Amino acid sequence: MSFFLSSLMTLWVTYINLGYTPDFLNMWGHSFLLAWPAAGLISFITSPLAQRIAHKVLG
Repeated sequence: MSFFLSSLMTLWVTYINLGYTPDFLNMWGHSFLLAWPAAGLISFITSPLAQRIAHKVLG
């Protein structure tokens, strides 16, 4: 999940900030490599809380 979220979000934000330039893929790749570990750590830390909230909402 963190892979897909960080991929799509960095793609979108890089495109919004830079537009499609000749260096776009390099800039997006750099942004993704910085964002994915952070997204993975945040997902790992917050998943128990997210599960508890989902169980309360749905159960």
